[in-house]
Parts: sequence; structure tokens; C-alpha cells
Amino acid sequence: MNVLVVGNGAREHAICWKLCQSKKLKELFCTPGNGGIGQIATIGNVQSDDIAGLVEYSKVHQIDFVVVGPEVPLAMGLVDHLEKAGIPAFGPNKECAQLEASKIFTKRFLQRHQIPTAEFVECYSKEECLGHLGLFSYPMVLKADGLAGGKGVLIVENEKAARSGIDSLMDEKIFGAAGDRVIIEEYLSGTEASILCFVDETRILPMDSCQDYKRIGDQDRGPNTGGMGSYSPSALFCPTHWERLSREILEPTLQGFQEEGLGFKGLLFIGLMWTNQGWKVIEFNNRFGDPETQSLLPRLKNDLLEILLATRENRLSQIELEWDPRVAVTVNVVSKGYPGKYETGKEIRGLDQVDPEILIFHGGTVWTDPAKGETGFRTGGGRVVSVTSLGETMEKVRQKVYDNVGRIQFDGAFYRKDIGVFPL
Repeated sequence: MNVLVVGNGAREHAICWKLCQSKKLKELFCTPGNGGIGQIATIGNVQSDDIAGLVEYSKVHQIDFVVVGPEVPLAMGLVDHLEKAGIPAFGPNKECAQLEASKIFTKRFLQRHQIPTAEFVECYSKEECLGHLGLFSYPMVLKADGLAGGKGVLIVENEKAARSGIDSLMDEKIFGAAGDRVIIEEYLSGTEASILCFVDETRILPMDSCQDYKRIGDQDRGPNTGGMGSYSPSALFCPTHWERLSREILEPTLQGFQEEGLGFKGLLFIGLMWTNQGWKVIEFNNRFGDPETQSLLPRLKNDLLEILLATRENRLSQIELEWDPRVAVTVNVVSKGYPGKYETGKEIRGLDQVDPEILIFHGGTVWTDPAKGETGFRTGGGRVVSVTSLGETMEKVRQKVYDNVGRIQFDGAFYRKDIGVFPL
């Protein structure tokens, strides 16, 4: 099969890497891709939000199957347009993609089906927001309703911070139109975890557990990012946790999809918090998580392409997932200033110095043109590379991954030092 992966991050690099192991694969394409993906796939020049361009690219290159990585093209209905053109695709349709594109849509769905989540109110103006100050005491959570690249959540500690956060969302539009509507939410205390599930119209099939790290600094300090690292399996999970997750979250979610006729087919990312009351859903996403994917796919023994095809064709009942028992740890190396403003074009050194068994998934990198007198990789984004290692114990794998992270250098390189430790 000719397969096209849409996207340009480390998540897409990990997906491409795993697809290359499939016997079903004939040729792999990726657009817009990045410097690292270009080492294993044919790179296109169509952006992820160019729906018409992606359909045309698929036709020209005789693509048999499209795997959509990012959330934006899903929310724009890329899968609907591809399927209409007769091109099979992995990912939910536009209606189902609202589960990530609108937090209000998701919270209402959770509420209708009595799936545990934080208490919340919807706000459609600054005045409404101000009218609910302190409703759930402090800390309090402010969420932009729309897509904000994983950064649209503000945790405010007091009324002054709450007022400033509301100004940022609704007046300054720090997340653009995503902040036109805002959710004020109860702050949940506990430990976060992520479950990624393959979902078709008859089955919800969870992958193994994973934990990611959103805050920029050690011990979860500083602003939220798209993710600074992850590890799998999560130390939080035990048989009781899995049983409650299935009974209280997974089964009601699938039943809700069926009752409402949503016909969800694709990858459902469930952000969770284990609280004193048990599991609560923080968020739904409609695609592989980043950086969770970089820790999960190296542990997955199955043929990924076969799973994706089975999901699209409602054959998940035929799939049983198999996992490498080792621990995987992923550390993201990011640009100075991320998740705010950062510079690009910095020369990346040391990628050829890492140990052979270490996996490097490129996020924001570009391969410079030898014709211009420059060769090698340079930075082209905030999250530059994901460094992943597997090992028998957390202690051993952390030592291995951080030994290798230290060999990768560029001006302003930064990474968390506590992935796999805090908050274990």
C-alpha cells in the first residue's frame, strides 16, 4: 500500500517509523514532514490545513490510505473530504472531531452520559467569566473552548490571577478565536495519566498506559506546553484502576457514541486524573498524543498499519494488542523560550553521537540544503526532538535516555530533568 501520513511533528515521525515495519507498506509519504521524517519517507510540500491540496496530493501519488496526525485537519473535515474522493483515511470525521475542537462539546457529552469529570460552567463573554470568579474556589481552571495547540489551559491561584487570565483569553486573545468561549472548571487534585484508544463503531481498544508532562519546568512548574516528555507504562495503574477505567470511562464512552450515532472511528486520546473519588476525564483528543506516541509505539509489537486499517473497517474485534514489557521513557529537547517565543535555525549537534538503540523522533527540525553550503539538521520549531529509550527498569532507562539527551546540543537547548521521576 502507498500510505500518506499528514503532519510534521515527532508524533508523525514515530508513526512513520512504526509504519515502516509493516509488510503491507509499499511506499511511505509524509506532508509537510520534517528533516528527520525525510530520512524514511517521501516528503511533500502541502501544509496540514490545506484540505484541497491534501486530497489532490493523495490522488496524484496514488495513495491507498491516509493517516491524519494533527487535530486541525481533523477539525476541518479532512477525513470527510478524503473519503468522499474515494481515499480511505484513519481518523474521525468532522462531527466527531468536535470532541477535541470544542471543550464545551466534550463536557456536555460527558455530562449527558454521566462520565466522571470536573464540575464546570460555560462562559460566552468576559462578563460571564467575571461573574463566576471563585465559583469552585482556588486554584481554578480556565480553558479556551477551541484548539490551542495543547496550551489553552490556565491554572489560576487567586482572584487577581483569574482576572488576568480572563483578560488574556477574551481581550488579548492569546489563543485567538479558541478563547471566544471559555470554560471555568473545578481544579482536580491527583495524578494525571493518558490512555490512547483505538475506536470503531463496535469496540474501544485501549493501548497500554502512559504519563506525559505538560509543564515546562521540573516538578510541574511553569506554563503548560504541548508536552515535555512521557513514560510508559504508567506507575499509576494496577488491575483495580484498569477495571474502574473500563467500567466508568471506556464502556460509557463507547455506549455514548453509539447512542448518539456519532460513528466515531479513529484514535481517542483520554486525558485522565486519578483523584480521591476515582478516575475523572480531563479532556478528549481525537488523535495520537504527543509525546505519548513516542513512548507507546516503540513498545507496541503489533503491525500498526493493520490496526489502523482494522479501525477504519470496523474490524477491531479481530485485534489483540501485544506489548513489550520494558519501560519506555521519552524526553523532549526544546528551544529556549518555548512555549512562548523562540528562535529557529540553530545548528543541531550530536545526533550522530547517540547510542544505536536510542530512538530519535524529530519534531521541529529541518535538513539544510547542501547546495547552499550548509549541511546537517537545524532547529525549525519549539519542540525540536524527542529522545526515547527502553529498559528493564525505570532507573536504568532514565540513566540511558539522559546520558544520550546530553549529547544533543544546539544554542538554547532545554529539557526537563525529572521525566519518569516526578511525581512517582
